[in-house]
Amino acid sequence: MTPKHCFLGFLLSFPLTGVVETQSAHESLKPQRVHFQSRNFHNILHWQPGRACTGNSGIYFVQYKMYGQRQWKNKEDCWGIREFFCDLTDETSEIWEPYYGRVRTTLAGIHSGWTMTQRFTPWWETKIDPPVMNITRVNGSLLVILHAPNLPHRDEKGKDVSVESYYELVYRVFIINNSLEMEQKVYEGTHRVVEIEALTPHTGYCVVAEIYQPMLDRRSQRSEERCVESP
Repeated sequence: MTPKHCFLGFLLSFPLTGVVETQSAHESLKPQRVHFQSRNFHNILHWQPGRACTGNSGIYFVQYKMYGQRQWKNKEDCWGIREFFCDLTDETSEIWEPYYGRVRTTLAGIHSGWTMTQRFTPWWETKIDPPVMNITRVNGSLLVILHAPNLPHRDEKGKDVSVESYYELVYRVFIINNSLEMEQKVYEGTHRVVEIEALTPHTGYCVVAEIYQPMLDRRSQRSEERCVESP
């Protein structure tokens, strides 16, 4: 449906009763399901079009603020866009502070009201990716080196900052014996270097890992399998 047809259909769906019609227009254009999605503190605002039109004919405007602030701030890069998302990572970088985002739309000269998110606190809500693994064969063992994800921002010296700086992380490492099709957890703890011993020689193994956050009782997805043959 073209933007013009979408808007005409929208107008015909309401009786021409002046103020009531205008109020209904505002409500039916309001964006829906406005919420944050956060991964490794990359904080993205998402939404869906209002009931009046399900296509991408609307123009969207995004604002944000920290909890307790009176004034909303415009997100310049997301002011008059057609996409259904907006990157607010830089604007929500104080990870312990709560924030709000809100979105409105304009269609054929009519402005909707604002739709606001629930309170969003990055530290509580971001999801952590699985660790990156490096595996080295050492004699009859496998040496697994784990790396937690980094934040999107670097420190004052320009160095990467790991999520380990903000959470207690527990690493879980699992090994799969390909010939037996059997999985075994070989490590759970805070060390990032794990040695897997007592392997059957000349046998194929796959290793996967995940991160557990005890304070939040939350675990990451598992990493991709890394497969090697024991010496």
